[in-house]
Amino acid sequence: MKYGITLPPFGDFADPLALAQLATDAEAAGWDGFFIWDHVIFDPSFHPIADPWVGLAAVALHTRQIRLGTMVTPLARRRPWKIARETVSLDRLSAGRLILGVGLGDPVQWDYGFFGEETDARTRARKLDEALDILAGLWSGEPFSYTGKQYNIPEVRFTPRPRQTPRIPIWVGGWWPNRPPLIRAARWDGVCPGKWGATLTPDEWQLIMEIIRTHRTSDTPYDFVHAGATPGENPAAATQIVEPYRELGITWWIETVDPWRFGWDWEAQWPEHGAKLMRERVLQGPPRL
Repeated sequence: MKYGITLPPFGDFADPLALAQLATDAEAAGWDGFFIWDHVIFDPSFHPIADPWVGLAAVALHTRQIRLGTMVTPLARRRPWKIARETVSLDRLSAGRLILGVGLGDPVQWDYGFFGEETDARTRARKLDEALDILAGLWSGEPFSYTGKQYNIPEVRFTPRPRQTPRIPIWVGGWWPNRPPLIRAARWDGVCPGKWGATLTPDEWQLIMEIIRTHRTSDTPYDFVHAGATPGENPAAATQIVEPYRELGITWWIETVDPWRFGWDWEAQWPEHGAKLMRERVLQGPPRL
């Protein structure tokens, strides 16, 4: 099992240099991955927010080994050819350490609706599926064309290719117990599901794994990515929380590091000491067994 953190690049961490310093601290503390949220607007309190690609570029330049990426990028509100350019540049800048997390994106009323973007879930899902196919085609570096219901591209060729082969890994998110995101995830390299207002249990994960394996058509390595929270000051208790997931075959434990894990309101600005508590949890290191 590998261990990463995910956090919103909001508040104090809307400064790319502060985000890069936190990633440097995370790498030194023994974390294997550093993943940030991808939002334009998150809630009606209008948090300061960093652009994920600028923020991750700063992270890439200040770290050497830790994997980095988004959890998750809502592809339906981004042009896939623009994402293709940004992700290849970031993958090469980081020497092949990028993982792209994707999903429909929430909260839809803010991240999409505020700017008049498409909010219908089915339409966004169709855009997501087509965008994923387009990304894979553009990343190939070979002549590529696409005809779909959402996007049409005459033959083009995108170079350079990513550092990673055969391509940048893609993790697909979605809310449990919805099945379509899991079926989508089976086509790619990993699944990072969530459960609204709660943490997925090992029993629920067993069902998720069964769905994924039923729909997998490839025997390439695959990541099962669990998001949870452990007490950094109590390694024994953290071990008890993580162990059932490790035994089940979860490949990544992603520690959710945000002020809301400490009990604050989702639709309110962070308190002054919110970033301090987040940094403390990062410095305490991963819940390794």
